[in-house]
Amino acid sequence: MKRLPDARVRARAATVVAIALAAVLLVSGCAPSGVRSTPPPATASATPTAPADPVTAFARERLSTMTLRQKVASLFMLHQPGTDGVALRAFIDRYGLGGMILMGDNIPATPAALTNQTAAMTSDTALPPLIAIDEEGGEVVRLPWDRLPGADVLKSRPAAETRAAFAQRGALLKQAGVNVNFGTVADVTADPESFIYDRVLGSTTADASARVAASVAGEAGETLSTLKHFPGHGETEADSHLTVPATQTPLATWKTRDAPTFAAGIRSGAQVVMFGHLAYSAVDREPASLSAAWHRILRQQLGFDGVTITDDMRMLQDTGLPEYRDPAENAVRALAAGNTMLLFVLPADPEAAGMDPDTLIDAVVAAVGSGRITAAQIDADALELLELRRSLAEER
Repeated sequence: MKRLPDARVRARAATVVAIALAAVLLVSGCAPSGVRSTPPPATASATPTAPADPVTAFARERLSTMTLRQKVASLFMLHQPGTDGVALRAFIDRYGLGGMILMGDNIPATPAALTNQTAAMTSDTALPPLIAIDEEGGEVVRLPWDRLPGADVLKSRPAAETRAAFAQRGALLKQAGVNVNFGTVADVTADPESFIYDRVLGSTTADASARVAASVAGEAGETLSTLKHFPGHGETEADSHLTVPATQTPLATWKTRDAPTFAAGIRSGAQVVMFGHLAYSAVDREPASLSAAWHRILRQQLGFDGVTITDDMRMLQDTGLPEYRDPAENAVRALAAGNTMLLFVLPADPEAAGMDPDTLIDAVVAAVGSGRITAAQIDADALELLELRRSLAEER
């Protein structure tokens, strides 16, 4: 979604024209006496400038009206319990959030009720919020009516069955008004002791890659696909809900064993990558979610140019490790590392846990003021999310 600014292109073209014109004048000025210089040919009419992409134009216009705090707030995806769509919309609008994740406590009894609920959550149909869910199938489902197979079954079936299952799952989500699925586990492991084992789509890199690509292809046109948990839980048995799993796996090994599944999903068209709270110490001692190095690897080596989002940031605080005690500081570090969006599944009492939305947003605004995060980065991230949200409105 990153585009070369039109102004830069026009500036380069103007420079080339100026140099060429100067050369013409120099040659005519040095012509021998009595020889009349040939007049330059008539200037061709300028080629009309191509019309701006309407999605980008809309996003840029909206961005120009936003304050810094509004831009920062749009980079947060939070959770609020309840199935009252009007109340959930009020929560989104109160803080100016870019999105909301639906957990089990947000799911009403019927598909029709969920459709009505998500419709009520949007106050501006020209710029709908990102409404996300973890709907993997199998072990991780939020919709009780989703009885489609998950990875525990699909990993032993042909990739075509993965595509079919995710196409049907994507259709369920689209009908329900959910536009982002955190549903494709791109981790790979053959270790049954790993906490992620029952959720991976293959026990080998090749098998997992084929099914990851198939899941993304199946969701195409239905919901936005997310690859998780980059750079891959498969190298460790530990559960990142309880600690920060660490591995000494070399980068070269990661490139052959773990990277291909994410690369396959990216080639298949995944629009979102979720960063895990796991540390590959050979690359960076920090968890990948807080690592600028891993963001560079994703962008520069795997060629991903879409939206990145953290896994639930509350998980870092829940580890009990002192360096992650402050959720507001974690938010600043995650954005500074390169994440486009921050995901927080708020506890029952967010203020007591230091996760009050105003506190989180204010911390990032202050980080911009102190220079820890640049205003240009906030603008770029906010614009990317505005474009994504606007594209969802255009598809309706």
